[in-house]
Amino acid sequence: MSANESHTTAQLRELQRLVAGGDEAAFTQLYLHYGKKLIQFAVSLIRSREIAEELVEDVFVKLWSNRERIREIDNLTVYLYVSVKNKALNALSSKAHELIAAPFDYLDTVMDEFAPDPYNLMITVEMMTRMREAIESLPPRCKLIFKLVREDGLKYKEVAEILNISVNTIDVQMAIAVKKICTSLHIQKDTPILHQVLPPSKKKS
Repeated sequence: MSANESHTTAQLRELQRLVAGGDEAAFTQLYLHYGKKLIQFAVSLIRSREIAEELVEDVFVKLWSNRERIREIDNLTVYLYVSVKNKALNALSSKAHELIAAPFDYLDTVMDEFAPDPYNLMITVEMMTRMREAIESLPPRCKLIFKLVREDGLKYKEVAEILNISVNTIDVQMAIAVKKICTSLHIQKDTPILHQVLPPSKKKS
């Protein structure tokens, strides 16, 4: 498997087992799988890529230092995102801590180009541009939730645990995001093209 390919839950479990045994190659695979997404998540919280990279590295250093216990982690994805969030909060001033810990209403979430080449999807560049503009104009908390679900591929329950909010809140915010994107693209929510433009969500736990 290529380092850039996604890992299934079973494969991640196997990597955890190997890391627990001191396998450095398996640890590298974990970093390549999570690193970029975690750094972007951290940037959304602290608005400094340099600090974000440092704290993500710190999280992985700690993970390696305590590798014998990695098999005890039930959901490694939630564990890593929460660890990064906690480190980001510790790196902020008390005022910023209040800002991040409560509403997530003033965050500048970094979005990836999460859709493949528009020509491969048989959609126009103009449509991709409108969709990108719609996402960028989402309210900050809505944008962060949308990113974690649609771009990072997290389940609603996982996002709820990471951000310490209810699954119902995730559901509402995702509905707002999809509605705004559909309005921008002048399409209906059940239009097939929407499923080409937006990867499917992972609502179930």
